[in-house]
Amino acid sequence: MLTLSATLSCSGSKPTLVLTDQVEARRLGADIRVQFTMAADAANRAVMADTDETSKSAAEEAVKAREQLEHDVAALESILKGLGYSNDISNLDAFKTQFAEYKKLDDETLNLAVENTNLKAQRLSFTTAQTAVDDFRKALDTLPGQARPQDRPRVEALSGRAQTAALTILVVQARHIAESDDQAMTKMEDQMARSDQDARRALADLQPLVGNNGAAALSDANAALNQLKTVNDEIIRLSRRNTNVRSLALALGQKHSVRAKCEAALQALGDGLARHEFKATR
Repeated sequence: MLTLSATLSCSGSKPTLVLTDQVEARRLGADIRVQFTMAADAANRAVMADTDETSKSAAEEAVKAREQLEHDVAALESILKGLGYSNDISNLDAFKTQFAEYKKLDDETLNLAVENTNLKAQRLSFTTAQTAVDDFRKALDTLPGQARPQDRPRVEALSGRAQTAALTILVVQARHIAESDDQAMTKMEDQMARSDQDARRALADLQPLVGNNGAAALSDANAALNQLKTVNDEIIRLSRRNTNVRSLALALGQKHSVRAKCEAALQALGDGLARHEFKATR
């Protein structure tokens, strides 16, 4: 009667090879699950990152984890075929099908996330656009003092109208950056264009009222308004790309659903691998 140790020590012993393959299959199955979780979490960080560097680094982590996962899947598939575990092969195939869809959505999500166009538009709105509006208001605030006493009420009214128009552009920018609907964005762009026209008409009406005394301030106001339009055009361009909004929508929507299917397939694979027991014969 052979002992277990004697059986396992035989050169080329099939039970030994089976046991080794079973252990490796379980290890690979567990690592696939770990790598998938790491890839998904890194992709989420890429979407939520507040800097280009952080987003890019997280996206690279996600891709690296996916590559390790695919390496593990290929190794596990080879082992399962050698063991003849048809049910586990079916479970692995089910995961591969879901993962192929996940990877496609993940690539789209990551490519959008690293562009960060909404974030860049927001920063421009908070910095360059805000500075242009501040400069515009400062220049206009000096004009009533340059006008004749009888013209000051009219100058104050026109200056207020121009400032309100510029502030409206700044407010609508924020809504535009957060918007995902194209038609809604078009309406906002029309509103900002009308506000720009209102501000320019007010400046034109101010010119004869302030004369040479207010010429320098009026010139500064026109320069600030032109700067606001330039940066607003760039904000609209970036906002229209909508990469942060679109990547977040993908991450929380279709990709989230496919991720759940991948995790279910991995659970089934892990459960199947755990059911195999190596039993040596005596």
